[in-house]
Amino acid sequence: MPSSSLILSRRDLDFLLNEWLDVESLTKRARFTEHSRETFDAVLDLAEQIATEHFAPHNRKADENEPRFVDGKVELIPEVSQALRVFAEAGLMAGEFDEEFGGMQLPHVVGQAVFAWFKAANVGTSAYPFLTMGNARLLLAHGSREQIDTYVAPEIEGRWFGTMALSEPQAGSSLADITTRAVPQDDGSYRLTGNKMWISGGDHELTENIVHLVLAKIPGGPPGVKGISLFIVPKFLVNPDGSLGERNDVVLAGLNHKMGYRGTTNTLLNFGEGVHTPGGQPGAVGYLVGEPHKGLTYMFHMMNEARIGVGMGATVLGYTGYLHALEYARTRTQGRPAGAKDPASAMVPIVEHPDVRRMLLAAKTYAEGGLALGLYCARLVDEEQTAETQEERDRAHLLLDMLTPVAKAWPSQWGLAANDLAIQVHGGYGYTRDYPVEQFYRDNRLNPIHEGTQGIQSLDLLGRKVVMQGGAGLALLGETIGATTARAAGTQWAGFAADLDAAVARMGAVTATLWGTGDPDLALANSHVYLEAAGHVVVGWLWLEQALAAEAGSTDFHEGKRAAARYFWRWELPRTRAWFDLLESLDRTVLDARDAWL
Repeated sequence: MPSSSLILSRRDLDFLLNEWLDVESLTKRARFTEHSRETFDAVLDLAEQIATEHFAPHNRKADENEPRFVDGKVELIPEVSQALRVFAEAGLMAGEFDEEFGGMQLPHVVGQAVFAWFKAANVGTSAYPFLTMGNARLLLAHGSREQIDTYVAPEIEGRWFGTMALSEPQAGSSLADITTRAVPQDDGSYRLTGNKMWISGGDHELTENIVHLVLAKIPGGPPGVKGISLFIVPKFLVNPDGSLGERNDVVLAGLNHKMGYRGTTNTLLNFGEGVHTPGGQPGAVGYLVGEPHKGLTYMFHMMNEARIGVGMGATVLGYTGYLHALEYARTRTQGRPAGAKDPASAMVPIVEHPDVRRMLLAAKTYAEGGLALGLYCARLVDEEQTAETQEERDRAHLLLDMLTPVAKAWPSQWGLAANDLAIQVHGGYGYTRDYPVEQFYRDNRLNPIHEGTQGIQSLDLLGRKVVMQGGAGLALLGETIGATTARAAGTQWAGFAADLDAAVARMGAVTATLWGTGDPDLALANSHVYLEAAGHVVVGWLWLEQALAAEAGSTDFHEGKRAAARYFWRWELPRTRAWFDLLESLDRTVLDARDAWL
């Protein structure tokens, strides 16, 4: 039967959280003792209800009526503000935060499952709280007590929203080349001047204030990324009693007009151009977070969280596209089975055609595999923060560090592939705006770009993560996968496990070959292929994990898990052989190509 929701599958979330990841066991830890399976289920029920009733209904309208720049301000459709008010009043902004700040102290893995409903229902509107929660977590980790008291509490309450302002028009992803300056003042503040580009949520009238976290350079600091510092630059200055003061010199210079993700304002901001002069002086007032010249280190706290969150967003956009395609395939009648001889016989639902089932199975493996990856990484965050021993915490930290580029990049590529397949299942209708699958594709096309492109993630994985600590992260990943394949011995999945072991061994050998050249340019020239191969190995492992977790089940749901695991084993994991072959050959085609040849 069709899923009860076309946003996400609650049954799949229950399986992943409870039958596989055993999140209830976290309630034995001090931080989560007030929780139970019942409280987790209740907040998931609440998330599904609010996402369904307040976020999903205006997803199309926000796409068709993108933000407008009118008289220096951003105009949005009113449903965005209404939905976010319901979200904040339900306490969902505070879900994972400490009770001290009015939070629920939910485990991160549950919080990610909760927020998945909103990203799947309306990725544009959900971006505002997503950015704000990441902003608040960074300040909790690296801000002073005064900064936390001033800025974090209003963010968690949903009265203020937050951004991160990294990129600049001339620098893009090359943060070493940013030119925004921060000049120290006698009162301990700084005055910032410069331009920031691609700032999501950078201006709007949704909240009383916007807290920008801005990367800038203090004159006289070290060159490149070692000279980057991090500053709080509020849209409105804040008085000592917490009330809002005068307008800061942060000006909306324009909106970017996007292919998708249109419900989120995406801005060009000018800092310190003199439109506003707080205190009668030029420059935007900013406050240093932590120590000078350590801004990129601090910002990576938010960026790494955002990267895993982007991967989850890509997954659930692929997931909702898959669910829409599945419903369409079950209700759209067309054609007859290949063996049918009577042209007068009734047409069948297109799900009866094997090639349509192929597309649906592929989309299912990408969507459900990506969801498993995102939730597994979220569970590692809980282990990193609350595991009983330091050894367990360190292990979780190392494995999470290793998996972060995969958790961002794999769903960004293959969740989008699920959306592409959803359009194909719809046929010509899928290419029209009469059905939502074309919007899901456009919305998802951003995810391989922002928070670090696929190429940047591949350089991070091959250039840093697999060689860090003498290859300790890669070794730990192999050991963790090996524990799963050992459990599969003697089951119907023994063949899958053997193929996965072979792929892990090949990955290690190819990594040694690449770095054994002594030529970083040659080693990294085909890093994107390495990322694809590593991602398929990781998701293959998580499909084996799901197959083992579903082994005892006899329902159609469990049969579906087993069918998807077989598909990934037979159709997807073999792709890695060709990828590893190419990498092992040390092919120079891309490296040696010249501009004039292109």
